[in-house]
Amino acid sequence: MSDVSNPKVAYVFPGQGTQHVGMGMDLYERFPVARKLLDEVDEALERPLTRLMFEGPQEELNLTVNAQPAILATSLAFLKASQAVAGPELLPAPDFTAGHSVGEYSALAAAGVIGIHDAVRLVQERGRLMHETAQHQQGGMAAVLGLDELTVEEICRETGAYISNINAADQVVIAGEKIALARAMDLASVRGAKRLISLQVSGAFHTDLMRPAVAGMQQAVGQANFYDANVPIIANCDATPLTNHEDIKNELLEQLCGCVQWRRSMSYLWNEGVTQFYEIGPGKVLSGLIRRTCPDAQVTGVHDAKSLQSLVG
Repeated sequence: MSDVSNPKVAYVFPGQGTQHVGMGMDLYERFPVARKLLDEVDEALERPLTRLMFEGPQEELNLTVNAQPAILATSLAFLKASQAVAGPELLPAPDFTAGHSVGEYSALAAAGVIGIHDAVRLVQERGRLMHETAQHQQGGMAAVLGLDELTVEEICRETGAYISNINAADQVVIAGEKIALARAMDLASVRGAKRLISLQVSGAFHTDLMRPAVAGMQQAVGQANFYDANVPIIANCDATPLTNHEDIKNELLEQLCGCVQWRRSMSYLWNEGVTQFYEIGPGKVLSGLIRRTCPDAQVTGVHDAKSLQSLVG
């Protein structure tokens, strides 16, 4: 249970699936600090990613190589704009940061581990490597709602599928080759899953099937500038705090093939005294997951210009 007498703050950042046409456009038009950051993204990537974000088409934006840097760019633009509009009095500095999957890169940037140029280049390369690896496989992912983690583990052992995300007590994402995944979904239905949702992704992310992407990512990480974190980042792979930049590099490599332990990450933050969570970036997915794991927490979403303005009343 969190210590409400000494509340702490966490910034959390969303992952893939939150991309949509128009993302970041209101920020670009209304907030100079956001415009500057998004212009830097285009400069770093040497291509007009922001035009794709603002105008689409959605099918192209959904491609992993585009969606991942777009989500990072939008999340960090929201962070910059929020800090400029609200200031430290209305937007307290974080005691921790965390990000779901690719959102971990936003968390690293927010904690001073990597700059925007390195962050967006790394994420674009991550997306490219994951997509390339997926093209040589017949893999997919699905969300299982209404079954506990142990039951889903048994299903995966029996079918050859993997657990790739543990988002909440009753929301677990599975992945694998399509035949194994189909068997796992059938078995989950038989064992009482309330709902099964096939995810619109190109491969079995956060499983051993992504192993071929690790070497390329290791090379990319080695070329970027990393610094020790200003505040701890909660690692996706084991839900523990990291500040050392070498440990963080290892986490980014392990994360490609490792399960995202989001429920454990939020439980860790709650037990460390975090009662205020700010979800910064497109969508509201993480806010709902946090409330399911930490029902007494105060969760504030900053996902559009209106919610950003509400920080200042």
